[in-house]
Amino acid sequence: MITGIGCDLSEIGRWEDDDARSRLTGRWFCPEEREYILSRGKAAAQSAAGIFCAKEALVKALGTGFSAVSPLDICVLHTPGGAPFYRLSGTAAEQAERVGAERFHLSISHDGGMAAAFCVAEAAQSKEDPCP
Repeated sequence: MITGIGCDLSEIGRWEDDDARSRLTGRWFCPEEREYILSRGKAAAQSAAGIFCAKEALVKALGTGFSAVSPLDICVLHTPGGAPFYRLSGTAAEQAERVGAERFHLSISHDGGMAAAFCVAEAAQSKEDPCP
Protein backbone atom coordinates (compact mmCIF):
# COMPACT_ATOMS: atom_id res chain seq x y z
CA MET A 1 0.00 0.00 0.00
CA ILE A 2 1.34 3.45 -0.93
CA THR A 3 1.66 5.74 2.09
CA GLY A 4 3.07 8.77 0.29
CA ILE A 5 4.68 10.16 -2.83
CA GLY A 6 7.05 13.04 -3.34
CA CYS A 7 8.96 14.67 -6.14
CA ASP A 8 11.43 17.51 -6.47
CA LEU A 9 13.21 19.45 -9.20
CA SER A 10 16.45 21.46 -9.02
CA GLU A 11 18.61 23.43 -11.42
CA ILE A 12 21.95 21.71 -11.77
CA GLY A 13 23.60 25.11 -12.22
CA ARG A 14 22.96 25.89 -8.55
CA TRP A 15 25.42 23.07 -7.71
CA GLU A 16 28.15 23.86 -10.26
CA ASP A 17 30.18 26.29 -8.16
CA ASP A 18 32.73 24.18 -6.26
CA ASP A 19 32.84 26.61 -3.30
CA ALA A 20 29.06 26.74 -2.92
CA ARG A 21 28.80 22.95 -3.24
CA SER A 22 31.54 22.54 -0.62
CA ARG A 23 29.65 24.77 1.82
CA LEU A 24 26.44 22.80 1.33
CA THR A 25 27.86 19.28 1.40
CA GLY A 26 28.47 19.11 5.15
CA ARG A 27 24.99 20.39 5.85
CA TRP A 28 23.07 18.25 3.36
CA PHE A 29 25.10 15.14 2.47
CA CYS A 30 26.27 12.12 4.49
CA PRO A 31 29.92 11.01 4.07
CA GLU A 32 29.06 8.32 1.50
CA GLU A 33 27.15 10.86 -0.59
CA ARG A 34 30.02 13.34 -0.44
CA GLU A 35 32.44 10.63 -1.57
CA TYR A 36 30.12 9.65 -4.43
CA ILE A 37 29.68 13.26 -5.57
CA LEU A 38 33.44 13.89 -5.54
CA SER A 39 34.03 10.69 -7.54
CA ARG A 40 31.75 11.92 -10.33
CA GLY A 41 34.22 14.48 -11.70
CA LYS A 42 32.47 16.72 -14.25
CA ALA A 43 29.13 15.17 -13.27
CA ALA A 44 29.53 16.23 -9.61
CA ALA A 45 26.99 19.06 -9.85
CA GLN A 46 24.49 16.80 -11.60
CA SER A 47 24.92 14.15 -8.89
CA ALA A 48 24.65 16.67 -6.04
CA ALA A 49 21.45 18.11 -7.51
CA GLY A 50 19.96 14.65 -8.00
CA ILE A 51 20.75 13.51 -4.47
CA PHE A 52 19.37 16.75 -3.03
CA CYS A 53 16.15 16.22 -5.01
CA ALA A 54 15.94 12.64 -3.75
CA LYS A 55 16.06 13.86 -0.15
CA GLU A 56 13.38 16.49 -0.82
CA ALA A 57 11.19 13.87 -2.52
CA LEU A 58 11.51 11.56 0.50
CA VAL A 59 10.49 14.14 3.10
CA LYS A 60 7.52 15.08 0.92
CA ALA A 61 6.52 11.40 0.73
CA LEU A 62 6.78 11.26 4.54
CA GLY A 63 4.55 14.35 4.76
CA THR A 64 6.93 16.45 6.85
CA GLY A 65 9.42 18.38 4.81
CA PHE A 66 12.69 19.02 6.63
CA SER A 67 10.89 20.47 9.66
CA ALA A 68 10.85 17.02 11.30
CA VAL A 69 13.63 15.20 9.44
CA SER A 70 17.34 16.01 9.27
CA PRO A 71 18.81 15.78 5.75
CA LEU A 72 21.80 14.00 7.26
CA ASP A 73 19.48 11.19 8.40
CA ILE A 74 18.69 10.43 4.74
CA CYS A 75 21.52 8.88 2.76
CA VAL A 76 21.10 8.24 -0.96
CA LEU A 77 23.33 5.38 -2.05
CA HIS A 78 23.69 3.46 -5.31
CA THR A 79 23.75 -0.22 -6.18
CA PRO A 80 26.75 -1.51 -8.17
CA GLY A 81 24.56 -1.10 -11.26
CA GLY A 82 23.91 2.56 -10.39
CA ALA A 83 20.32 2.37 -9.11
CA PRO A 84 19.72 4.84 -6.26
CA PHE A 85 18.24 3.78 -2.92
CA TYR A 86 17.75 5.25 0.55
CA ARG A 87 19.40 4.38 3.86
CA LEU A 88 17.46 6.05 6.69
CA SER A 89 18.56 6.69 10.25
CA GLY A 90 17.56 8.91 13.18
CA THR A 91 14.68 11.29 12.52
CA ALA A 92 14.07 9.94 8.99
CA ALA A 93 13.71 6.35 10.21
CA GLU A 94 11.48 7.49 13.09
CA GLN A 95 9.16 9.43 10.76
CA ALA A 96 9.01 6.52 8.31
CA GLU A 97 7.94 4.25 11.17
CA ARG A 98 5.37 6.82 12.33
CA VAL A 99 3.65 6.85 8.93
CA GLY A 100 4.06 3.10 8.40
CA ALA A 101 6.42 3.39 5.42
CA GLU A 102 8.65 0.33 5.20
CA ARG A 103 9.93 0.51 1.61
CA PHE A 104 10.86 3.37 -0.68
CA HIS A 105 11.12 3.45 -4.44
CA LEU A 106 13.40 6.14 -5.84
CA SER A 107 14.05 7.43 -9.34
CA ILE A 108 16.49 10.23 -10.19
CA SER A 109 16.81 11.84 -13.62
CA HIS A 110 18.84 14.66 -15.19
CA ASP A 111 18.21 16.54 -18.44
CA GLY A 112 18.28 20.05 -19.85
CA GLY A 113 20.16 21.51 -16.89
CA MET A 114 17.64 20.12 -14.39
CA ALA A 115 17.66 17.23 -11.94
CA ALA A 116 14.50 15.53 -10.71
CA ALA A 117 13.67 12.81 -8.22
CA PHE A 118 10.51 10.86 -7.48
CA CYS A 119 9.88 8.81 -4.33
CA VAL A 120 7.09 6.38 -3.51
CA ALA A 121 6.74 5.31 0.14
CA GLU A 122 5.14 1.94 0.68
CA ALA A 123 3.76 0.11 3.71
CA ALA A 124 3.72 -3.64 4.05
CA GLN A 125 0.59 -5.18 2.59
CA SER A 126 -1.82 -6.16 5.33
CA LYS A 127 -3.45 -9.59 5.26
CA GLU A 128 -6.85 -7.88 4.96
CA ASP A 129 -5.77 -5.99 1.83
CA PRO A 130 -7.57 -7.63 -1.12
CA CYS A 131 -5.15 -6.20 -3.71
CA PRO A 132 -2.00 -8.21 -4.45
